[in-house]
Amino acid sequence: MHPLVEQLRGTLLPAVVTPMDSDGVVAYDALTAYAGALTAESIGGLAVWAHTGRGLYLSPADRSKVLETWREATDVPIVAGVGVPRSSSAQSLQEAADATVTMALQAAAGGADAVMVYPLAALGLLPDGHAQAVALHERVAAESGLPLVGFYLHGEAGGYPYPPALIRDLLSLDSMLGVKTATLDRAIGCQDAIWAGRGTGKLLITGEDRMYGPSFMWGADTALVGIAAAQVPLSATVLSAWTSGDHAGFLTASDRLDRFAAATFYAPIEGYVQRMLWAAVWEGLIPEEASYDPYGPPLPAGERDVVIRCLEELNS
Repeated sequence: MHPLVEQLRGTLLPAVVTPMDSDGVVAYDALTAYAGALTAESIGGLAVWAHTGRGLYLSPADRSKVLETWREATDVPIVAGVGVPRSSSAQSLQEAADATVTMALQAAAGGADAVMVYPLAALGLLPDGHAQAVALHERVAAESGLPLVGFYLHGEAGGYPYPPALIRDLLSLDSMLGVKTATLDRAIGCQDAIWAGRGTGKLLITGEDRMYGPSFMWGADTALVGIAAAQVPLSATVLSAWTSGDHAGFLTASDRLDRFAAATFYAPIEGYVQRMLWAAVWEGLIPEEASYDPYGPPLPAGERDVVIRCLEELNS
């Protein structure tokens, strides 16, 4: 078992945002300050290049600089999301796998401790997609030299449902730390995935921003979530209450987290990145001029008011 399994078990890993200006240029001064503030919180690690950080949209140079900034800010384990960049010209599954490996090699060169493999959604439609998914993870591990986190990602974000058999086969790989579920609102899929991992000794990682508390009751033991990109204590308190057996505290903390999630994770779901950026501004983690998400849908001003009103109520 890789030592990171026990190091990360029971901890929170925020999937961090990437501060950008209104033109979509990464604001590195703001990123440096954000990294310093976030890593002062009680976290076990963090995830860069994930969906929340728009990792697949960043240029290779920006990806390297973003990882470098976080690596310089902290000694906690860094998990880097790797997949097919939006700028890639991959036309086949082989080319998509090549692009994923290239990104993993970049993560290894930049000092990441592990990689989280974005799913190739086309595999879900193929008769041998299961075998190809396992082979992709084996190749990424072999060529990058890094341990892996599997990533069951909902379809709205470009993923597909991993069946329990695939979860079990992925977790059987020596290189695998665990599997993260991010099913959005699919309670059955989340339960089945977590239950498939029971008894493996690997990490059962929740990425369920809208089913955060329930996912621990179903068996998740670690968290890697975009909702922790701001207001870290809201997520951390739920996890710590659960792991300590403080069930009354868990219910209270879950209610608070759920209220924040309801104000940030809803349709259009891709708008959650912008809503989390607004929350980070309110908290003082990033400045207003670095709080733009150029890759999400346009949102009405009233949605920001919902986020701020929720934060004011939770912090009153």
